[in-house]
Amino acid sequence: MTDDAAAPCVRSAYDRGITTLTLDSPHNRNALSARMVDELSDALAHAGKDPATRAVLLTHTGGTFCAGADLKEATSPEGPRRLVALLRAIVELPKPVVAHVTGHVRAGGLGLLAACDVPVAGPQASFAFTEARLGLAPAVISLTVLPRMDARAAARHYLTGEVFDTAEAVRTGLVAAPEEALDGILAGLRAGSPQGLAESKALTTAAVLRVFDRDATALVERSARLFGSPEAAEGMRAFLERRSAPWAL
Repeated sequence: MTDDAAAPCVRSAYDRGITTLTLDSPHNRNALSARMVDELSDALAHAGKDPATRAVLLTHTGGTFCAGADLKEATSPEGPRRLVALLRAIVELPKPVVAHVTGHVRAGGLGLLAACDVPVAGPQASFAFTEARLGLAPAVISLTVLPRMDARAAARHYLTGEVFDTAEAVRTGLVAAPEEALDGILAGLRAGSPQGLAESKALTTAAVLRVFDRDATALVERSARLFGSPEAAEGMRAFLERRSAPWAL
């Protein structure tokens, strides 16, 4: 067994009411492999049941918060369904989830970020919806992204795949605040009652959960269809081989 295979993808630590979950899979830039999704789901479930945990802080090692889907596993039909379950688990968790991003966030990683209640990001963070360049679309992650991001901005970034910075992410609603707000946010959560936090979160996530109920099945099917298409296969192959896709002008 290699060191990468033996080491956990998600590390957990606790301090004064905050359980920190750290994505730690540097070999694939914290991609959403089946193992990463399963470990993060288990860690979130444990934190949700822990009476000492007032809130969860989701962060990362290395220069990438999350690179999105693990393209080496992308043909698995269970991938989109597993990701929907993870995103819903974050939205439904009775504890607030804060994300702290100091690096790159790409494609499916933006769905993970948008599922969190209060994402904050540092000046070195960068964001991009790269799916259209690979013959894909941000299908499943739309469940969390579209209810929270400005519609015009979502259209621009879904279609162009441009890289954008923290200021743009804050302006469009994808990120709640720059990272200098983090200490104050955590202090505020530590001051909240468990019941008060859970009920307040439920008010802010009700509309997102209605989107899950309405659209999740259709988006899982769309995602699976796109990942299984010849065009996407060529796009992912080009990406892994570090060359331009044949349709790029």
